[in-house]
Amino acid sequence: MVSRPLITVLGASGFIGSHVVAELAGRPVRLRAVARRPTVPAGLGRSVADVETRAVDLSRPGALAEAVAGSDAVVHLVAHLDGAGAWRAADGDSAAERLNTGLVRELADALRPTPATGRPPAVVLFASTATTTPDPATGTGRPATTGLVPATTGLAPVNAAPAPASTAPATPYERQKAAAERILADATAAGELCGVSLRLPTVFGPATAPAVDRGVVSAMARRALDGEPITMWHDGTVRRDLLYVRDAATAFTAALDHARTLAGRHWSVGSGHATPLGDVFRVLAAAVASRTGGPPVPVRRVEPPAFASAADFRDVRTDPAPFGSATGWAPRVPLREALDRTVAALAGPHGKDLL
Repeated sequence: MVSRPLITVLGASGFIGSHVVAELAGRPVRLRAVARRPTVPAGLGRSVADVETRAVDLSRPGALAEAVAGSDAVVHLVAHLDGAGAWRAADGDSAAERLNTGLVRELADALRPTPATGRPPAVVLFASTATTTPDPATGTGRPATTGLVPATTGLAPVNAAPAPASTAPATPYERQKAAAERILADATAAGELCGVSLRLPTVFGPATAPAVDRGVVSAMARRALDGEPITMWHDGTVRRDLLYVRDAATAFTAALDHARTLAGRHWSVGSGHATPLGDVFRVLAAAVASRTGGPPVPVRRVEPPAFASAADFRDVRTDPAPFGSATGWAPRVPLREALDRTVAALAGPHGKDLL
């Protein structure tokens, strides 16, 4: 009997990780869900996979090697979050560097094959960021414009080629992600593993318990549900590629299925459209109003905080066509539907009478 492959998900209780685990649970594999919290993502009770859950503190020496021992594939979704639950990292933040870069270095060491095993190199999928390089090819780099919030409505994605890249330096977060990508590419070139980096844009949507979506879309939806204005640090013309979380999860399973083809490179994954955030937030406000029965909350511009970086004012649009050609993957959930689903999930039990 052929043994089922062992797939380990690091960060299994996180926002994206819990959705990846749910996707993999429907496959005939051995699934090891590794997270800091001793929790089981929702839906695993109906699993086809043989599921093992481990609560692991990956900061403990040797913990990562133990967590991935025997794995045929590892999906690395561990994220550094600051005290406010944000992804931002400051220069000199050793904790952020360890999670965003150091863990990938340790992972490459832990998975390095030995001649005695006779096994092929393990697959490693790494969640990187679409803003890793302010490069026209990745759709980043246009500085935000100034002015009043335009009074447009609806969602009109922009498909034109992005503007030239900004000369603004990369943030520490972007530099750390780029360094991790290089570690994987070098280890793949050396035949030590089969590394694939997926560069993700803003991912949003309903969270699978116990995870929470702390991103900007869900944060603004919560404000609207509380009757508070939706706020922006710019005039609303800054564009973002927004990817529904389940589409992000299926991108990782598609990458697993085609890892040998994708190995050694980074791949953009997203909707392929850049939508002005002002338009997104007005549609979000309308979606909340349709459930509460009240008027849409206003969308207002506010002064950016001191910790805002150049990355907050750049357009982001991915080109997922190469990844789609290699894997057959494509996003399935339209943006407006994804926003409606997000609002419905956040409304929660107290919103059932409003649905």
